Amino acid sequence: MNFSRENTLASISNGLLSFPITDFDSQGRFDRESYQDRLKWFVSHEISAVFVAGGTGEFFSLSLEDFRDVVTTAVETIGGQLPVIASAGQSVEMAKAQAKIAEEAGADGILLMPPYLTECPQDGLVDYAREVCNSTSINVIYYNRGNGIMNAEAVQQLADACPNLIGLKDGKGDIQALNKIVKTVGDRLAYIGGVPTAEIFAEAYLSIGVNTYSSAVFNFVPDMASTFYKALRAGEHKTVKAITRDFFIPFVDLRDQKKGYAVSLIKLGADIIGKPAGKVRAPLVMPSESERKQLIDLINVAKQY
Repeated sequence: MNFSRENTLASISNGLLSFPITDFDSQGRFDRESYQDRLKWFVSHEISAVFVAGGTGEFFSLSLEDFRDVVTTAVETIGGQLPVIASAGQSVEMAKAQAKIAEEAGADGILLMPPYLTECPQDGLVDYAREVCNSTSINVIYYNRGNGIMNAEAVQQLADACPNLIGLKDGKGDIQALNKIVKTVGDRLAYIGGVPTAEIFAEAYLSIGVNTYSSAVFNFVPDMASTFYKALRAGEHKTVKAITRDFFIPFVDLRDQKKGYAVSLIKLGADIIGKPAGKVRAPLVMPSESERKQLIDLINVAKQY
């Protein structure tokens, strides 16, 4: 761990957060060299933390060996320039194993994903997260998404029980529920916007005190992503409105044409700009040629900003 808890907390509370895709070769295997180049390119931009092997990084498709390689490569490549947050989840024991790998690799924290498949009661979710938090000394950010959504009372219980819980990432986009959590738990935690294409929610997030979010499109339009974030924080509503209208709304429309495109389109975008990372792994699929042409048009729009 290269950063203190306080420094990591500060990094995830303000500034644009990047979630790089994971590089695979033509055989679908992890491509370390290509991933190193991607990370070096990422940290050359204005970002405040790097979340590796996350949803955009196809965490759900990585073997434990893949996961170890991705996290180790990220920590070695970034070399203390920015906090590195890895993912963990699926089950208590799997999440513990992933947290241990992340800790041994020198990561600054984990993003705790929801449990696999099963419906979960609130007290069970608290137990799930508490067990993982208690298994590691590094920072934990809870991802409130899917079948793992905690209410305000549960988040408060978890925060009270686990000193190394430093943040909550929202993956649902229920602003009323999130506002209740923010107002209940307060500044005990940092709050991160984390719905797919989070920029489309950015203004609503900011209005309740959620100052940052995960930017997937940063993988292929980093300059526009940075311009949008700076405009948002500076209250430059005209710029925010223009980019939302010209890029993000059409992008979301394209994304919604097929399930999984929140990841697949990001890999396609990286390929279009000359930074290919291979194809997505099943069960995701790559977009069609006509969708590629649509994304090229959107990338050209982004260049205007």
